[in-house]
Amino acid sequence: MLICPSSLHQDVSSMKAKLSRDLHLPFGCTASPWNRPWHFFFRPWHFASAQSASGEGTSGYETQDCGRQSPGFRELQGTARGRARVQSPGRGRSKAHGPPGRRSRNYISLFPLSCAVQHYAWGKMGSRSEVAQLLVSSDPGAAISEDKPYAELWMGSHPRGDAKILDDRISQKTLGQWIAENQDCLGSKVKDMFHGKLPFLFKVLSVETALSIQAHPNKELAEKLHLQAPQHYPDANHKPEMAVALTSFQGLCGFRPVEEILTFLTKVPEFQFLIGDKAATQLKQSMGGDSRSMASALQSCFSHLMKSEKKVVVEQLNLLVKRISQQVAAGNNMEDIYGELLLQLHQQYPGDIGCFAIYFLNLLTLKPGEAMFLEANVPHAYLKGDCVECMACSDNTVRAGLTPKFIDVPTLCEMLSYTPTKDRLFLPARSQEDPYLYIYDPPVPDFTVMKMQVPGSVAEYKVLAVDSASILLVVQGRVTASTPTTQTPIPLQRGGVLFIGANERVSLKLAVPSDLLLFRACCLL
Repeated sequence: MLICPSSLHQDVSSMKAKLSRDLHLPFGCTASPWNRPWHFFFRPWHFASAQSASGEGTSGYETQDCGRQSPGFRELQGTARGRARVQSPGRGRSKAHGPPGRRSRNYISLFPLSCAVQHYAWGKMGSRSEVAQLLVSSDPGAAISEDKPYAELWMGSHPRGDAKILDDRISQKTLGQWIAENQDCLGSKVKDMFHGKLPFLFKVLSVETALSIQAHPNKELAEKLHLQAPQHYPDANHKPEMAVALTSFQGLCGFRPVEEILTFLTKVPEFQFLIGDKAATQLKQSMGGDSRSMASALQSCFSHLMKSEKKVVVEQLNLLVKRISQQVAAGNNMEDIYGELLLQLHQQYPGDIGCFAIYFLNLLTLKPGEAMFLEANVPHAYLKGDCVECMACSDNTVRAGLTPKFIDVPTLCEMLSYTPTKDRLFLPARSQEDPYLYIYDPPVPDFTVMKMQVPGSVAEYKVLAVDSASILLVVQGRVTASTPTTQTPIPLQRGGVLFIGANERVSLKLAVPSDLLLFRACCLL
């Protein structure tokens, strides 16, 4: 069976039109994609051992260049940014050529990568980490330390984790170096908009202990913060993020509906004490008002909490922990106030004010394949689990709790979006022509994430050609990757990472008849 996703513009367009009808939104609106549940069911993952695809010397393939537009392009309608160029399989250029004005028979734009691992303290330990499992699966020779956290796998060209190129025919050693000298393979629009740099960082995260209560600034605020405090805000870019669950993944995202917060104020007197009667009353009265007055009241409550005196916070948190612990010991269920989660966070960060944030923010537990999108000024925290994450290239994070790092409460309280929402799931568009392709297309220009879930009965799968450089991760299965001009196919298995130049037509042949799960990051403009 051969799957060729030759035209996806109708699929994405019809999906968004359907969502618009269901949500009573104008066609193409992507401001509120979190209003309907979406569930994916994965078959059990089976992994077969094979020769490592991450060793040196897996080169010997030529591909077409990706700079100029060919006749094989058409428009992909209905994405968050309106349209994106895609290439129909079987059309377009077949000869390799270099940057405009000259040809190069040795131009290579498809190659495997060895990616950086970050050992942050909050990561899962040893082989319990999905990051570690992917690492050792792609390279059986890799040694995993069971007493070491494996928190993040970085797939991109970030200066602090630039991926290494596993191709002895390429003179550049890292992806960043290669892109700097081969900018046309970013895609023409991407190259121009992002000044010749890859606009996203693709990651796998394995979270054991909670990451900080945080938010990311928009570009305007990022520029201001960078000028004022470059030691804490090292660049002038925004940092939108998308997280797609690989395992059950728990996180906090966005403010709860006000009625839920008021319920917690009633049930948790320690929470009420820190908010104060005046702010709590203001929030209750805002229920019958407009959205502006509600946002103002919510900001007042959250600010009162986050600016509380440290000593008072510790006292109230200790009282709450003691009360929950006693009730649990007596056999009482405390889940109506998230007793187990509160105790867990307090154990990880004793006396931290961020423990109370669970009463303000939505608690999400994502099933595999479900996603949440974190735009600018949305408060959030990752709590536990494994996910694929894609983000704009930035290190700007404004923190206010559950962290030993720099905390900037005034900036966070001032910048946040105080719009309460219930459902924060981000829904992908599913292709009707290719039943194995899902597109997570957020309303930012920096990145799009694609998920390909292909059954083992499909012998060959054609990867969608797009006018953007992309990075592909194999989470499950074994394949060989090739292009129309490939001399030697590239073997890939679980944990394998592949760089794909813009407009490149890639074919994946299943090496064994087992299910295939892939994630891909790109930039659709």
